[in-house]
Amino acid sequence: MPDGTTPAHSRPSEDATASTPRPGQTHFVADVSQTPVAVVDKVDESAPASSLWRDAWRDLRHRVLFWVSAALILAVLLVALFPGLFTSVDPRFCELRNSLGNPQSGHPFGFDRQGCDVYSRVVYGARASVSVGVLTTIGVVLLGGLMGALAGFYGRWFDTILSRITDIFFAIPLVLAAIVLGQVFSEGRTVLNVVAVLTVFGWPQVARITRGAVMSVKNNDYVTASKALGASRLSILGRHVIPNAAAPIIVVATVSLGTFIVAEATLSFLGLGLPQNVLSWGHDIATAQSSLRTNPSVLLYPSVALALTVLSFIMMGDAVRDALDPKARKR
Repeated sequence: MPDGTTPAHSRPSEDATASTPRPGQTHFVADVSQTPVAVVDKVDESAPASSLWRDAWRDLRHRVLFWVSAALILAVLLVALFPGLFTSVDPRFCELRNSLGNPQSGHPFGFDRQGCDVYSRVVYGARASVSVGVLTTIGVVLLGGLMGALAGFYGRWFDTILSRITDIFFAIPLVLAAIVLGQVFSEGRTVLNVVAVLTVFGWPQVARITRGAVMSVKNNDYVTASKALGASRLSILGRHVIPNAAAPIIVVATVSLGTFIVAEATLSFLGLGLPQNVLSWGHDIATAQSSLRTNPSVLLYPSVALALTVLSFIMMGDAVRDALDPKARKR
């Protein structure tokens, strides 16, 4: 060119210049066997298949909180199922001459105002309180889980209707509703009546958790593959969606069990829960409040038993939640 410039087509490209080694430089490409990539990406095909529950158990068994809560829950269940193994004293046998008596041989917790053995009443009172908590939790998980699963999986107008019903029940306080309905069943109250009342007004929280879990699972690849293979929507919901969305439901159910035990004790304390002929920690706490100033130990023992039981389920829920939450699990 007259001006001394080089035509564009004759200029060496930047890529070619960058790829051309300078004097004294050579290109070296390492062999795959000499790189750590093969070791990093290697999969042990002989190892057993892992899963969320297997990883959760591997994490749980190294947590002190889990073993402490499990030991407390096991002890409470043994006392509730087999109270005769822990005391041979009839909890309904009372002598007024022992009213507010001090602890003695065979009666480590002393006597209440009616002369009944406090230790035996604490032991036998566990059955009713734990039964209400367990049965209510089962009912709440079944009812709330069904409502939430259907709303989250089918969506659209079905989700709208079920969500509005859930909001209505969620706005009603559990204990207040139980007190009002307790007046209706004031005659002939049974354990099943209390369980039914707590179940009817205790399911909305489980329904919300289930709905959110189902909505996060239903668009996964294995669900899409099941649809492509011709599986029915109900089959997909029962075989794939619910099992993979069960982790948060289990956590909420574990914590809620302790909440329902407290609710039953509150209702029994107010005289609106279990009938008087059923031994319960709530009844014993209500009876012992008149002796708080003179003999506080009568109130202390059933209260401690109730608090330890509720605390054990809450700790178990916290441990299970940390193990099942992939973000909180330590790799």
